[in-house]
Amino acid sequence: MNNQTTSLEYSHFPVMLNEIINISSPSKGGKFVDCTFGGGGYSKEILKFPKTNVQAFDRDKKTLILSKKLKKEYPNRFKFNQIKFSQLASVLTDNVDVVIFDLGLSSIQLNDLDRGFSFKSKKDLDMAMGLNDISALEAVNNLGEGDLRSIIKIFGEEMEASKIAKNIVRYRNQKRITSTSTLVQIIEKSKKKNFFSKINPCTKTFQALRIFVNKEITELINGIISATKVLKPGGKILVISFHSIEDKIVKYLFTKFSKNKAKPSRYFPDNKNDTSVLFDEYKNKVLRPTKKEIDNNSRSRSAKLRFATRSKNNFEYPNDLIKKFKRYLDLEEINV
Repeated sequence: MNNQTTSLEYSHFPVMLNEIINISSPSKGGKFVDCTFGGGGYSKEILKFPKTNVQAFDRDKKTLILSKKLKKEYPNRFKFNQIKFSQLASVLTDNVDVVIFDLGLSSIQLNDLDRGFSFKSKKDLDMAMGLNDISALEAVNNLGEGDLRSIIKIFGEEMEASKIAKNIVRYRNQKRITSTSTLVQIIEKSKKKNFFSKINPCTKTFQALRIFVNKEITELINGIISATKVLKPGGKILVISFHSIEDKIVKYLFTKFSKNKAKPSRYFPDNKNDTSVLFDEYKNKVLRPTKKEIDNNSRSRSAKLRFATRSKNNFEYPNDLIKKFKRYLDLEEINV
């Protein structure tokens, strides 16, 4: 058991850890929420400061091994919840000081070739992060061509989505698609050769299927709304995202519901007394990993960190966030 824990820990690199610690200021103590526990990098670092308490969440059952080790080390200051972070408001009874999200895949998930997240995997298609209703295997074999095309085009931002979807359906009409390597071959044959691109030709389709299978957009929107609800006035929400859809959602929430949000007209009164304002003035500054971090962990290269500070206003549900990204939410509700 100890060897397994060690191997999991060594395969995980918490992205932008220094920036997270500097912004969240655990030296002052307080109640912290680690919404994406993963390998436990953020929780472990925060708990080094004696006046901190951490509530961690993760849907992936494999993270339970690492959480037990941390619970043994900090029995009174650490609690782990094996649920999706969209449900965090149902667990937290008190308001908190800091909520942290590190979105996307963890190194633990990507390095486990049995789970089908990686192009290198030869195993069955899966891509499930945990507590899932469906897998990628079910998606590629059961979805209609039109739905597949929409998922790959919108969630993957893949220009050749139509051809990929058509070839997936054509292949499965002859033989069920079961392995990751088979899907890789279908995608590679569907895409035009681009000798100048450094991105694997399967990247966007794999991203799209993973987002759909795990309902990542629904989880993100519900998660950041719940996090905003449980934050104390002056508390901070920090989100590290890895693709443009995630970043658009986070940016919209922080901008649209902050004190300095744009007015329909310059003749309108300022927003300072607007009860829908959930955050103090948001500066819209994106932090990125340093060159040194990218050199040490190439997977951090696309990371973007945004953070906002909770206002003193009572919580009001941000309905405009749901309306703005409704097409993504609807797409994740397609039946398989």
